[in-house]
Amino acid sequence: MKWRICYRSRTICLLLAFLTIFLHLLLGFVSLHMYYQPCDPPLPPRTHILRDLAHTKHTSAGSRDSFRKEIGEDSRNMSVSVGHLGGAREDPEELDLSKLQALFDHPLYNMPSPHIPEEDWLLKVKAKVKASEKSSLMWMSASKEAYEDVQWDSNSDSHPPWLRFHLNITRWQLYPHGDPNMELLTQQLSTHRIVSAVQKSGGTQLKLVISFPNYGQAMFKPMKQERDEETNYNLYYFSDFERHNAEIAAFHLDRILGYRRIPPVVGRLVDVVKEIKDVTTDRKLARTFFKSPVGSVCFYGQCSYYCSTEHAVCGRPRDLEASMAVMLPDLSLAARRTWRSPWRRSYSRSKLAKWETEADYCSTVKKTPPYDKGTRLVDFMDMVILDFLMSNMDRHHYETFEKFGNDTFLIHLDNGRAFGRHSKDEPSILTPLEQCCRIRHSTWQRLRLLSQPQYRLSDVMRASLSHDPLHKVAPLLSEPHLAALDRRLKTVLETVNKCLKTAAEDGGGDDQVFFEDLKDTVKPAG
Repeated sequence: MKWRICYRSRTICLLLAFLTIFLHLLLGFVSLHMYYQPCDPPLPPRTHILRDLAHTKHTSAGSRDSFRKEIGEDSRNMSVSVGHLGGAREDPEELDLSKLQALFDHPLYNMPSPHIPEEDWLLKVKAKVKASEKSSLMWMSASKEAYEDVQWDSNSDSHPPWLRFHLNITRWQLYPHGDPNMELLTQQLSTHRIVSAVQKSGGTQLKLVISFPNYGQAMFKPMKQERDEETNYNLYYFSDFERHNAEIAAFHLDRILGYRRIPPVVGRLVDVVKEIKDVTTDRKLARTFFKSPVGSVCFYGQCSYYCSTEHAVCGRPRDLEASMAVMLPDLSLAARRTWRSPWRRSYSRSKLAKWETEADYCSTVKKTPPYDKGTRLVDFMDMVILDFLMSNMDRHHYETFEKFGNDTFLIHLDNGRAFGRHSKDEPSILTPLEQCCRIRHSTWQRLRLLSQPQYRLSDVMRASLSHDPLHKVAPLLSEPHLAALDRRLKTVLETVNKCLKTAAEDGGGDDQVFFEDLKDTVKPAG
């Protein structure tokens, strides 16, 4: 009896062992079969790839190029379109660059420049400068060991690019069209060794003043959010982040519109430790550096908004994207006047501004100096158009150079809150143009030019931004933002056409809308 029980138990154990082996073999066979199935997962969308790339630690150009090859980012070069005659079509990026070149070669951007009288230059070189007349260099580091030995003379060839920029500022523009110094200046902003970094006082958000060995200086605004991240709809415009890519894109848009009223801005990848923490002489700034839980080096400075550990600026782990805008001449050399915008928003969550409740508000502005004569009103409209195209609601003030009085251009500074939303336009920004129905004739012609397919605004902006160093990391403006530029340009043109129609119905002519500054010097666009 005992023998039978032992025999049955041994049989059951053997059967269970064979069954276990069989199940393992079956599972291994199924897994092996699935492993060899040709079902490669699809690549993520392009926007996700760029966002993931921006999240990673920035590596050398060679590593980025190999990464692009792996993910097939440059698919346009891999799949060449073939025309009806069998020839390869032009690469879209090259086509955009050719559009940009054609735009800048157009007569509207190359009108004959009259002789500039001496009083219309902002600065001039003196043979000898007394110690009491030297710039205060108020943001300069106390130590001069890291700076170059200055040996400049009246010969412009001896001047560094930032000084050439300062000496080229005139009554009507910051720099001339096609200025070869722009390339040298932006190159130095993006590559020159940083010898000092201190926080700029004032303002609502974190900004640094960067100094270079040749005594050049730049305004530094760090990356705070991803390029494809839209501003929260429930966030008031005066509480929005300042974006580094908005500062860069604003400079390119201002140049494409033919204004040249924004100081040159370029993107740069900085080492938070070597190029900020180790060189700063700002003790308050130095105390705000810390390491995040994942080992990234962060800092937050001191300011009215977003300067806390909760809103710290962090490297990845030390590399940080930022915009670098060349500083304007020191105030001791070229004083500036700040003007309150007539169409300033109330900056209240409930109160409306006067221009929002009075339909005939512009008639009052037109009677108020300096808008009652000269070019101030149409200069302001240029700025309004720029702000509408990039959806900047934060233009509460603007500046001019005091030397030129009321008869000069407006400096378009502080554009960090632009390009926050691409899915929604803000029509209230265009209110000054709708109420006043006044615009430069040259501005109107350039806007019409940019609406034509061969000079499309989105295409030339894409091409212009591709020259910036940060474009190697990811495009500075996403495609939806570029598409929004074309949509908003159409709105501006429709607004001016309504003004022309209203003027005609009232028995007036185009001169009621246009401030004539072309005088038949160029052929109209279109």
